[in-house]
Amino acid sequence: MLSLLFEKLLDMRFLLALVGGIAVAVTVMTVAAPLLEGNVLNKRMKTVATERDRIRARERDRLVRQKEKISLRQEPKAFMRNIVEQFKLSDWLGTENAKKQLATAGFRGQQAEVGFLFFRLVTPIGLFLFTLFYLGLINDFGQSFVMQIGFALGAAYLGIKAPEIYLSNATGKRQISMRRAFPDALDLLLICVESGMSIELAFRKVSTEIGSQSVPLAEELALCTAELSYLSERRQAYENLAARTGLESVKSVSTALIQAERYGTPLGTALRTLAQESRDQRMNEAEKKAAALPPKLTVPMIMFFLPVLFVVILTPAIIKALNTF
Repeated sequence: MLSLLFEKLLDMRFLLALVGGIAVAVTVMTVAAPLLEGNVLNKRMKTVATERDRIRARERDRLVRQKEKISLRQEPKAFMRNIVEQFKLSDWLGTENAKKQLATAGFRGQQAEVGFLFFRLVTPIGLFLFTLFYLGLINDFGQSFVMQIGFALGAAYLGIKAPEIYLSNATGKRQISMRRAFPDALDLLLICVESGMSIELAFRKVSTEIGSQSVPLAEELALCTAELSYLSERRQAYENLAARTGLESVKSVSTALIQAERYGTPLGTALRTLAQESRDQRMNEAEKKAAALPPKLTVPMIMFFLPVLFVVILTPAIIKALNTF
């Protein structure tokens, strides 16, 4: 048996046939292997889609069961809504500028608009009646009836402007918070994008991390993430983010993201440049405030520090002169 095996191994024609058979078998396996494996990616995507649908159905059922306890959208008060609808306040008190201010100040939904219109009607009437009552019955300060009417009309005008002033102050505080945290948010967004995350996942991650510094900025990024998932055009989500914040730095980032979506420009370089510009702008604002301190301190120094300094310096000399003469 061993001798026959050695003879076959020494036979050149047998070795050539063996090598040729092995080569044919390897070629057949190479060609047929992809056909036998099937599409693994499609199977995995189908599994993920099935799991996503199952989770969505489960969450929808949970929300339906808790519908009486939990409301995702707050409804306006019944009496406010009745007054707004009865007097049609949205036609003659509601303006596009006011709606933009509501969104910029962080007040969203029908409840915010109804509340704004309600207080814009009630506040001037209340201040007008209160001023007339105070000046007419409590203390008129020696003013005539015409002047009392004039003061009441001024109070009514102040009541008309009071809701807008409140929105303006809320917008200013909100923008200050977002402006201070936006450079750090851009750095985090750049890290997420360069690590391979999609822009939706990057926004979601940054919104969870930046909440410790600025809650308004975290809310806006989370809302932009939702709009990127549901709006038909991603450009609209970026434009809405810039409109809600009202910051030039956010508008620049939105423009860069829109250009990256449309023309395929590199996003990492643009974000790095914008992050540095935003940080430099924040430093320039701090330096501007520091440079404005000397002129602001001039009047307090003249009014409060110099008189005390003169008293300290001149009082011993005056006492010595009085004792001498």
